[in-house]
Amino acid sequence: MNIQWYPGHMTKAMRAMKADIAMVDVIIELLDARAPFASRNPDIDELGRGKSRLVLLNKADLADDRMNEAWIWYFKSKGFSVLKINAKNGVGIRQILPAVQEACREKIERNRRRGILNRPIRAMVVGIPNVGKSTFINSFVGKSRAKTGNKPGVTRANQWIRLNPSLELLDTPGVLWPKFEDPQIGVSLALIGSINDEILNKEELALELLRHLCRYAPEGLKRRYDLEICGETPDIPVMMKMLETIARRRGLLAKGGEPEMEKAAGILLDDFRAGRLGAITLEAPPSGDAA
Repeated sequence: MNIQWYPGHMTKAMRAMKADIAMVDVIIELLDARAPFASRNPDIDELGRGKSRLVLLNKADLADDRMNEAWIWYFKSKGFSVLKINAKNGVGIRQILPAVQEACREKIERNRRRGILNRPIRAMVVGIPNVGKSTFINSFVGKSRAKTGNKPGVTRANQWIRLNPSLELLDTPGVLWPKFEDPQIGVSLALIGSINDEILNKEELALELLRHLCRYAPEGLKRRYDLEICGETPDIPVMMKMLETIARRRGLLAKGGEPEMEKAAGILLDDFRAGRLGAITLEAPPSGDAA
């Protein structure tokens, strides 16, 4: 699959972020723990040059915890502060303010030496669409200050939110980059829901997911759909048969008893995204960078 998605509003959003970056002290970057590499916008590194950085592996409960630890090790080796969180239920949220203060410790100390004692830390919150930025902000602030939704593109403009006298947050829209050079990036982003489903071929995407699950997490398919273990390298006919079986076992049949494959694909994708197939990570850290 070769998936590309870059709506026009993202160009405007990135332009606004570049205009505001001079006002912030630290960048809080949310990644999806199931696909930390694919969910990192490479433009953020250039945008955040010279700024303190805090990486939050959000939706960590949906990812394999062994892989969470490997990714934490990887990002720390790159000089970032890193935490794993679940913005939806608040796990890890209390660790964030101390982590922000530690990331900005040198800046705070410089201000203290200059006699600046009450200036709040300003943090820009960034991430790709549907990574959970607004849910994180609402959980962090404790109020529904940012719009949330389960579709990408809910936040469309920058907005300042005051957490307390010591910290202000700048919420930004989810922004991708103009072209995915590696086709697997687009597939991973589509699987975790960061690409608008309306532009996707769900059957093809479901086959990509089945290929990954057969190799790395077949037990989820067995438990959820009572599918036989499929082997590590199933071919397309085998995976199509698996999708057909899901359709039949969920009663997704058209007139004449034909399986509704697209609906079955939608159920498979929804079950993966909701964690009903188990805690699954789609990517490992680059070879040689993790223990």
